[in-house]
Amino acid sequence: MKKEWFVLQTLTGKENKVRDSIKARVPMEGMEEYIGECRIPTEKVTDTKDGKKRILTKKVFPGYVLVQLALYQEGGGIDKETGARAVVPETWQFLRETPGVIGSWLQQRPMPLRQDEVEAILSDKPTGGSSRPRPNVEFTVGMMVKIKEGAFLGQVGTVIMVDPDKGKLTVEVQIFGRKAPVDAEYWQVEKVSAEEMASLEPGS
Repeated sequence: MKKEWFVLQTLTGKENKVRDSIKARVPMEGMEEYIGECRIPTEKVTDTKDGKKRILTKKVFPGYVLVQLALYQEGGGIDKETGARAVVPETWQFLRETPGVIGSWLQQRPMPLRQDEVEAILSDKPTGGSSRPRPNVEFTVGMMVKIKEGAFLGQVGTVIMVDPDKGKLTVEVQIFGRKAPVDAEYWQVEKVSAEEMASLEPGS
């Protein structure tokens, strides 16, 4: 039967359990005709701790796995009771009995992925992205950060530009009574905590 790629919704944190369950049950239950590959899309990210950079593997879509399924009957059949696309009963039942799969996903009659979408997801990088690992830090414009390395050690400022691909940002700080932009790498700054924010407010 023709198999197509689907993004299967799972309980967050149960992606590995769902994938392992599917891989183990397919040969045991003779479902090779209906179920194909099962993958968890990942990407390489860089993380810096104590000034040392390391490369980690991170799930691209937490709460989802990618799986090849013969989910819909060939020929565009329609379910007489629901009026929706008719599913292959063997595949439907298999998924319903898979621990960790969210039942509502099945009821929504998901659409298969296009081939270009599958290739982008499985290429270990986001669509149109770089093959280089990206920094595993989330900074946004307007965020308050403290510089913890270099000539401006201890200065607190506002993020005015973020370059996630290079792991760099620009922070606006007060220097000699004037605002000035300072370039820094992600590992050279840290987010300002709520307690520190309160202490910086006038009158604190």
